[in-house]
Order: sequence, then C-alpha cells, then structure tokens
Amino acid sequence: MALISRREAGQIILAGSAGALVTGRAARGSQMINSVIRGVQIGAQSYSFRDLKTPDAILQAFVTVGLGECELSSGGEPGNFRGFELVDHFEELRKKYDDAGVLIYAYTYGFREGFTDEQFDLGFQIARALGVKYITSSANVSVAPTVDKFAQKYKIMVGFHGHSSIDKPNEFSTPGTFERALKGASPYLGINLDIGHFTAAGGDAVAFLKEYHAKIVTLHIKDRRKGQHGDNLPFGEGDTPIIPVLHLLRDNHWKIPANIEYEYGKPGMDCIAEVEKCYAYCKKALES
Repeated sequence: MALISRREAGQIILAGSAGALVTGRAARGSQMINSVIRGVQIGAQSYSFRDLKTPDAILQAFVTVGLGECELSSGGEPGNFRGFELVDHFEELRKKYDDAGVLIYAYTYGFREGFTDEQFDLGFQIARALGVKYITSSANVSVAPTVDKFAQKYKIMVGFHGHSSIDKPNEFSTPGTFERALKGASPYLGINLDIGHFTAAGGDAVAFLKEYHAKIVTLHIKDRRKGQHGDNLPFGEGDTPIIPVLHLLRDNHWKIPANIEYEYGKPGMDCIAEVEKCYAYCKKALES
C-alpha cells in the first residue's frame, strides 16, 4: 500500500471552505496509508467493521483494506470517566491509529433531546482528546442550538447526519431538516451527508452536494434503493448516485472525505472483504 508522511496527510485532507487543516499531528512525521484517489480521500466509517469485536481488530481492518482515514464511531463510552482518565484513554487510542498510519479525521457522537450539559460536553471532550476538529452526529434537529453553543466553546465543527426517517420531523433526513438546523447557526455547524440515506429519503444527493459542499464535513458512501425503507445493497446495485458524487469531488477539487459505510451485510459475510469491494468500486469510479 502507498504511504505518505503525516505532514502530507494533513496537507491533503482539507475540509474545503468548511474548515482548516484536519490536525496538527502532521508534524510528527510518521508514515500514513495513502488512500487518496485522484485527489479524493477515501476512508471508512469504523461502523463498517462492527462485526469485529475489539478496537485493535477494527484498526487492523483499516490497515488490511488500505484505508488511511477513519471516521471513528462512538463505542458507547461511559459517562463516569474522570477527566484525566478520558483524555488518557482516547489519546492512547489516537496514538494506536497514528502508529498504524490511519488518520482519525472525525469522531461520531449522537446528541439527543434530554441530554444533560455534561452529556453534550462529553462528546466534545472526547473529540478534543482524539485531536480531531470534527464530530459527526445522528442528532435531533431541536438540539442544534445547544450543540452550537458547545461547538463554539471547543472550536470543533459538528456535521449532522441524516437518515431516511422522513416521517419524523425531529430527525435529520430531507434538505429542509438540515436547513432548519443551520439557519442562524455559527460556522461550527455543518452536515455529514449520507448519500444512501439521503437517496432513500427522496433527496437528490448530487444537487444537495453542489449547493452545500462548503458545509459538508464528511460524506457517507453507501448504496440504497429510493424510498424510506429502501434496501441497502452492494455498491452499484441501488439508486444512490455514488459515481456522480465521487466525480463531483474529483472534478471540483472539493476536499471532503468520502467514507465508505458498509451496511448491506448479512450474518456470515466478511466485512473486510466487502469493504475491499466497496473501496475497489470507488477507485474504479474515480479513475474512470
């Protein structure tokens, strides 16, 4: 697999006009796995490897597939960490990824109605301990002002993640739900566009990306049928415009990580082999 320095990784993965350099860790100079294809950073949401039972096995899966960028999914972290324990735990995790050549770009943490200030704060503490500038979040639309308050405090940008739940007005799904959350918000609120869920919710991912690319923190790349309950399918078999989306990133030089999220699996399928197929599909699309 191709390797680049951590400094080069930090220079390559920019958040476009949505933010600054991903991390200051580039100065450490360690060798990073290079999964940038024609200028587009391909990575994965670590949830793709949910069938693997340990953090070390998940990290090894990134190395095996050859993906140098990770959107790290929340592991249900306990809220009773004392401050120094939390920092030590996540700094150690970050170092493992650093040493393996995989850049943790964003941390996934759900912000929900009914959270205490301490629960909101915890997500940002973890992100800071990981050294990331971005959180992706399956949140309620109504909590956006509270999230904005903490995002401004920590100077960490939050990208709201949508699903296909168009019948639930307090969940992100359609363009209107994202617009409601971002109206009047600070620059620290943005979008984590899951093009599969967006398609299933009836959205046009190509048009939305063209309009809102400056606010998009990461993309989730998956393939679904249109319709709220549309199936998750292997790449190329659904209705999601994966290839046009990747071409937009490539041709416009929009530095938005395109993170594979493998969800079509059934019991007994090899998640590593399937993510390898997804990665190969993306590479072929970008090289065509």
